[in-house]
Amino acid sequence: LQPISQCQADIRKQLTGAAGKCFCLYSEKTQLPAENSPQILESNITPTVLFLKRMQIAGLRKCDFIDRPDPEGLMQALEELDYLAALDDDGNLSEIGIIMSEIPLDPQMAKALLASCEFDCVSEMLTITAMMSAPSCFLEPPAGMIHDAVQCHRKFQHPEGDHFTLINIYSYNSTYLNMLQYDFSAEKWCHDYFLDHSALKTAEAIRSELTDTLNKIELPISEPSFGTKTNTLNIKRALLAGFFMHIARDVDGSGNYFILTHKHMAHVHPLSSYGAQSHKLGLPEWVVFHEYNLSESNCMRTVSEISPQVFIQMAPLYFFYNLPPSESKGILQDILDSDGARKYKDEEQKASTKRNDANSSCAVTLQTYNRCAIQ
Repeated sequence: LQPISQCQADIRKQLTGAAGKCFCLYSEKTQLPAENSPQILESNITPTVLFLKRMQIAGLRKCDFIDRPDPEGLMQALEELDYLAALDDDGNLSEIGIIMSEIPLDPQMAKALLASCEFDCVSEMLTITAMMSAPSCFLEPPAGMIHDAVQCHRKFQHPEGDHFTLINIYSYNSTYLNMLQYDFSAEKWCHDYFLDHSALKTAEAIRSELTDTLNKIELPISEPSFGTKTNTLNIKRALLAGFFMHIARDVDGSGNYFILTHKHMAHVHPLSSYGAQSHKLGLPEWVVFHEYNLSESNCMRTVSEISPQVFIQMAPLYFFYNLPPSESKGILQDILDSDGARKYKDEEQKASTKRNDANSSCAVTLQTYNRCAIQ
């Protein structure tokens, strides 16, 4: 949310007509900005940079923008695309980047969807991306009914986090409701559970469009296997493949999360699965989140639990080394060092076994030769 501009106030006055009145409740109208800032100057321009790269407009510094973005914003967008493996060594789109540009999603979400093809969880990731691309399916409860809304949402909550809860809601809406009698009102059911029926219909349309896109570029779509341990782990791997830049750690066990990339403190949104059941289940130490809003009491939305080991497995090493110093990074570094030492030890054991096998083979050959010499 931000104040309107003087231009917007004048437009609203003109819309009322000659007989209408417009009351602008601002004490100092002259202090309002003359015009609103262009969206490209205030939003994430990574999708725009990916599109320009796809159109082979490589010289972004010489590109004639109507409103030129901040150079730091352009560099940050290029850095993010590099982390996502969308660029090659020359700064052009890689094969992954070309495929990402064909998917009508933000680059991070597109990378997560591509990774799901490798981890055999495409069906589940299609649902997650559709639900997060559509408007929020959760209705804002009226004053005094927040507790009732939380109780209704608990029917769909998944212990692994909000991404899995979205799958439950979509599956319940698309599968269970279709089995009910024809006189059942889906709109009434959604209203009773504080869910937005139109948002769920939008998610269905987005999922269908994304499925057609994957079929068009001939990417495999695995069969759904939601609920198994392997599938749960694979979903988290796919999420971290795109959202490894969105991780946070509970530093004191009371819900004060430290965001590793920005060194900001944040909290889980009250309507999150963890926010609703934190007094019973406790909060996870490490989480991946979809978005972070400074204007909402520093709340993280769409949060799911992860393990630091899986994060280290999925995040690029050069991204990890570029993280600002912190206690959380030190914990990850210790895990990385221990894993590296374990891998080095395993490789040494394998090499030692091969050397022993080679020595044994040489010894057998030598003994055979000596026997032949004696004869």
